[in-house]
Amino acid sequence: MKPGRILMLVLGTLAALLGLGLLAGAAGVGWLNFQQRDEGYFTTQPHRFDAASSAITSAGLDVMVSGRLPDVIPSDVAGSILLRGSAASPGKGIFIGVAPQQDAARYLDGVKRSEIRELNLRPFRVDYTEVPGTRTPARPGAQNFWVASAEGTGTQELKWNILPGSWTVVVMNADATAPLSVDLQAGVRSDLLWPLFLWLLIAGIVLLVIGVPLIVAGAMGLGRHGPPPHVPPGQYRPGTYPPGQYHPGHYPPGHPLAGHAPPAETPTAGAPAAAGATGPYASSTVPDGGAGVPGGGAGVPSGAAVPPVDAGVPGAEPPGAVPPGMQPGAYPAPGYPEPGYPAPGYAAYGGGAGAPPPPAVVGQFENPRYPARLTGHVDPALSRWMWLVKWFLAIPHLIVLFFLWFALFVTTIVAWFAILFTARYPHSLFNFNVGVLRWSWRVSFYAFTAIGTDRYPPFTLARTDYPADFEVDYPDHLSRGLVLVKSWLLAIPHLVIVGVLVGTSRTWVATSSDDDMVGGAARYSSGGTVSLLSLLAFIAGVILLFTGRYLRSLFDLLIGLNRWVYRVAAYVALMRDEYPPFRLDMGPVDPGEPAAMSPQATPPRGPS
Repeated sequence: MKPGRILMLVLGTLAALLGLGLLAGAAGVGWLNFQQRDEGYFTTQPHRFDAASSAITSAGLDVMVSGRLPDVIPSDVAGSILLRGSAASPGKGIFIGVAPQQDAARYLDGVKRSEIRELNLRPFRVDYTEVPGTRTPARPGAQNFWVASAEGTGTQELKWNILPGSWTVVVMNADATAPLSVDLQAGVRSDLLWPLFLWLLIAGIVLLVIGVPLIVAGAMGLGRHGPPPHVPPGQYRPGTYPPGQYHPGHYPPGHPLAGHAPPAETPTAGAPAAAGATGPYASSTVPDGGAGVPGGGAGVPSGAAVPPVDAGVPGAEPPGAVPPGMQPGAYPAPGYPEPGYPAPGYAAYGGGAGAPPPPAVVGQFENPRYPARLTGHVDPALSRWMWLVKWFLAIPHLIVLFFLWFALFVTTIVAWFAILFTARYPHSLFNFNVGVLRWSWRVSFYAFTAIGTDRYPPFTLARTDYPADFEVDYPDHLSRGLVLVKSWLLAIPHLVIVGVLVGTSRTWVATSSDDDMVGGAARYSSGGTVSLLSLLAFIAGVILLFTGRYLRSLFDLLIGLNRWVYRVAAYVALMRDEYPPFRLDMGPVDPGEPAAMSPQATPPRGPS
């Protein structure tokens, strides 16, 4: 990967994320400004304040004490507070006032008063610091140092525009007597919310305008040198794959499969070939008989005659002919270990004897090939304990994937518009998005949802010899109509299933109380559990820890569940119009994937 393209992707992601954050802030500020229209205030519910003293005071309100408001902000619109209250005893007068701290302290010197030390609204609780005194103060309404005040019987209301300085709020009986019992309500508003909304909105849009093109340019640069679109086996031209990337049947010299012919495009299942069959994975199906073929059993008995084929039918096979990809001989082969295992004389994947890399495949009519293919081959020499720390070793990958997945989200939106107007997915963006899914699957296979290898995943979007791979066939044409609905409406049934597989079970509880600010947001509490895939992988890890073996059936199930998830991811990312099948294709190799794709020597383990 080119450093310049990576830098563009990172800078673009940071700019776009910051822009989205500012836009989210603009949305919140705009909502708050809308709520306080028509001189409205954000207010609390009324609460009872009782004190055995002559006055209840605030601890102090310091506003811009060491500075001043900017000249561009008028002091009368910076903000205002609302204090509304009434005496608990009907007919008794109440006084509410705001004064400079020094003047209020001078007025209340020697007077017994209660200073609010702590005030909680959820639930309501107020704690006072009692200041002793014996002097009876003069009537508060007769003093002239108040900057704002309200006095009288019934409900009294004070509105004050906040100014720089140190202030004290004082609440007393109108006659300055003790004790004091009042019902108070507070509110706040600011005319700065509208200009703040505009500034956040403009800044967010500017950052998005900068970030999104950087992301798209970086992704196109990284995807431009990716592999070509998938072509069925036998149709590849020499030199179509970049160095180090190859298709089955075109392996470089020295590779375990060098010189072998390409496998059949759509392998079918059945009993394995005879012990003398050639090829690294001699597994095929007898027509009208074999596992997964409609009407067929577990296999055709040894020596059974193959039904004759009508030579007059176009495309018919002559009697005794074997379809492409099949090996002649009796079925099943005597002494063959198990369907899907390596043929005698050939090493199993990873170099371990007897390890079964191919999956259990069924007939093509029951199990049609889907153009998004996921494979994963378990390492036969897995460490018992390494899976316990793989999550930590994968942290560098998770950091990179954070940027890549955000870029995938952006490029998918760009591809949506491209498909809508051109009916084509931009090829470089397609390669990039497939590469992101491939990278994610490697890391997931290594550390989280399969723990199938100890080999550290490579830092690349391209296909490699890693034992986990993901590929999507490039579509020549995509529907302009489906792109409008498939990723959010048609995909809902699959998204529900994927949510069960990879999502955590989480319960959100919204609570509201009288203590909430009117028009404010409710509180939320939540709790959750681990996802099903992670739980199954953990069980596999525990079995591996105590037995030293990876339970094959559990591995096949994990690969099948992951395959379902990634098919849906490719569909939601608009890469294909074909609807993902509601089918659990278990096993390391995807149905239709050539079985000889990944038999390689055991790679070095550990981070590289």
